[in-house]
Amino acid sequence: MTIYNSTWIGSTMNIVESNDPTLTGRSGLVLDETKNTLVMLEKDTPVRIGKSSITFTLDNSDVVVQGALVGQRPEDRTNRKYRMA
Repeated sequence: MTIYNSTWIGSTMNIVESNDPTLTGRSGLVLDETKNTLVMLEKDTPVRIGKSSITFTLDNSDVVVQGALVGQRPEDRTNRKYRMA
């Protein structure tokens, strides 16, 4: 099972790159996921972030996830096959 097909709730998310420079470098615990957003707990404050605008890693993994490519509902994403380059 790849990181793309696992559940992300409860994982630590680190934002590597973003269209919004204020999001780059932020990290926190993933609380919820919808089709287009992730809710991250950062310093006891929930923050909702659009998937399409970020590139991130989960649990200090080497795999960098492009948010624009995972714009599905979590239940659909876990069963989907992703083509890796």
